[in-house]
Amino acid sequence: MQVMLLGTAAGGGFPQWNCWCPSCRVARTDPAAAVPRSQSSAAVSADGRRWFLLNASPDVRHQIERIPASTPPSTTMRQVPIEGVVLTDAELDHTLGVALLREGRCLHLYATDGVTETLARDSGVLTVTRAFAEVEVTPLAIGATTALLDRRGAHAGLQVEAFTVAAGPPRFASAEREGHTVGLTITAVDSGRSVAFVPGCGELDDALLARFDRADLLLFDGTFWTDDELIRLRIAPRTARQMDHLPISGPGGSLEQLASLRCRHKVYTHINNTNPMLRERGPERAAVERAGLAVGADGMTFTL
Repeated sequence: MQVMLLGTAAGGGFPQWNCWCPSCRVARTDPAAAVPRSQSSAAVSADGRRWFLLNASPDVRHQIERIPASTPPSTTMRQVPIEGVVLTDAELDHTLGVALLREGRCLHLYATDGVTETLARDSGVLTVTRAFAEVEVTPLAIGATTALLDRRGAHAGLQVEAFTVAAGPPRFASAEREGHTVGLTITAVDSGRSVAFVPGCGELDDALLARFDRADLLLFDGTFWTDDELIRLRIAPRTARQMDHLPISGPGGSLEQLASLRCRHKVYTHINNTNPMLRERGPERAAVERAGLAVGADGMTFTL
């Protein structure tokens, strides 16, 4: 199985267009010291030909160009380089790209009923996209495995399982629906290799840690370094945990809990622009690497 990180920043990207926090300042003045990143998304493939997006960010237009695709015959006027999109939630930074893929004319989404309903009733992303394209949605039931199918309807060699994580619904959701936020385990049928994709998670428990321990690659929520990050920078009044993101540092933080996992690759993604570990030579980056984890970057690839 091949996994590619298409984008590794949280909503707004890095540097964020309106932000002049210390990390964004470095990214603007010395990009080599704080490498810019687009908004969080990944792609997976069992064979290197048929690719599926994990979330579809507002930067999907440029991100999708990273995906390997053969040159079509001269008689072919349109080619879609992905087979489908698997969603973890209905947040705008994870789903606006669905509407931007409308030129594909036929899209296949995999999502829980709670995510699908929020996209249809609240954000309108599903309604808008269906005005331009045929959209097929395959429901993901929590705890059940679902085969990922290519555009011809054939098994693409991957299966996905959605699992519940601690998080609240999107702030624009009219109701808290079951399955509104999930993590994903994608497994290659032939090899049994797997990746756990969890861009948003407010708490870790023994069951989640055991799941991650069995994975070959973990892509985990790296949004904030400290719980009071936005408060100290005078950007927002809420803590990381109040925003349903477990901070990385400190007692009970994700770094402490993930460091001992046997998972071969442990990578932070969905990193907020304020997070100091984005600075290549900073002490926070060094702390992450000493613990055996990596800070995700756009274009990073893994073969499992």
